[in-house]
Amino acid sequence: MLWDAHILAGGQARRLGGHDKGALVVGDRRIVERQIAALEGRAARIIIVGGPDRHIGGGVEVIPDSLPDIGALGGLYTALVNAASERTLVMACDMPFVTGPFLEYLATVGGDCDVTVPRDDRGLHPLCAVYARAAAPAIRRVIDQGVRRLRDGISTLRMHLVEGPALAAFDREGRLLKNINTPDDYARVRRG
Repeated sequence: MLWDAHILAGGQARRLGGHDKGALVVGDRRIVERQIAALEGRAARIIIVGGPDRHIGGGVEVIPDSLPDIGALGGLYTALVNAASERTLVMACDMPFVTGPFLEYLATVGGDCDVTVPRDDRGLHPLCAVYARAAAPAIRRVIDQGVRRLRDGISTLRMHLVEGPALAAFDREGRLLKNINTPDDYARVRRG
């Protein structure tokens, strides 16, 4: 296992009334528990970035955001500077349907790029992507320049896109990369 996994949980979830997205229950488990189960036995380390100080168990570490109030770009930077491996998966805590095989695939392709990122009909999914630890200085530079939007912050990185048939092989139901931002999103996910 040559990659770490960082689950970003430091958002304020304003559109969801401030609820801890990772603690939302989908099926019979919290989203963060589903994600950890998908990562166990695949990632060398699993780390929660910026999340509430709670006991996760299973050797999962919780670390504070090193650049609080910067948003997802700050969480990405925190993940990269805390990565022990050359490549690290960075994932939002609000994605209940990611699978272990898909995450492992992301970690094993595009090794010569700064980021391996899925792209579907909704666009890039930079919060379910594998980043090179070496991209940390570039991310810090854009943060220092005042960039806050994640997609803008990674726009200069060398990307390997996972799309089309490569993505479809892991997403037969069309929900792999769904995330929860609003009460309506949560209701749709719970209905299936």
